[in-house]
Amino acid sequence: MLHKTRAIVLKVTDYGEASVIVQLFTEKLGVQSYIINGVNKPKAKVSRNMLQPLHLLDLVVYHKSTGSIQRIKEIKVAVILKHIPYDIAKSSITMFLNEILYKAIKQQVPDEQMFDYIFGSIELLDNLDAGIANFHLVFMIGLTRFIGFFPSDVNAVDTAYFDLHNGVFSNTRPESNFYLSPPHTAHFKQLLIYGYNNLAAIVLTNTERRYLLSRLLEYYALHVEGFGNIRSQDVLEEVLS
Repeated sequence: MLHKTRAIVLKVTDYGEASVIVQLFTEKLGVQSYIINGVNKPKAKVSRNMLQPLHLLDLVVYHKSTGSIQRIKEIKVAVILKHIPYDIAKSSITMFLNEILYKAIKQQVPDEQMFDYIFGSIELLDNLDAGIANFHLVFMIGLTRFIGFFPSDVNAVDTAYFDLHNGVFSNTRPESNFYLSPPHTAHFKQLLIYGYNNLAAIVLTNTERRYLLSRLLEYYALHVEGFGNIRSQDVLEEVLS
């Protein structure tokens, strides 16, 4: 059966001499794997550049519910990314977020709200002028809304701690070792409340930004099975420092 869908590139793996298996997060079909033949040939119909991490595509695909690897009938660029491929900060953020998404999104069922969030976030990053160094932190917090562990009790007052294990703000220190304490809790809440609308207004030192990133990754590891280490973290922190 044929389906039209938007898609976001997650991973590309070489298959044979000229083909690739590309894993995509699609709007209508969730995470799917597709074989594309001839990509590595000199006069390929599908350019390898179209399949860079988090590139945004429009597809017409064949889909079989019993198949693990699907096929693509038509493929084209949905949104031309004008800045991400040429801006080292934005491209480093994209590589980092790509690794986060590859490990965190595994469902073969559609989630159009999550898809819209990611798709729109990539478009925003491409055009962003200010607050770029905070983008990945805000993105990761926002993504938790769709994968099941968005922080609760956000509007509670005088909350000195954030319990990473239970995902709640609290006035008392959690019993486990997985928590944020002052002043990190306030900075974390600021990221959460300000979001994309006020990225440039979020003032963090490089040290604080690195600390919050390490704890956010810990937060993900506590709630996403098999999350593991993120290899692109060091590169991202070096570029943004």
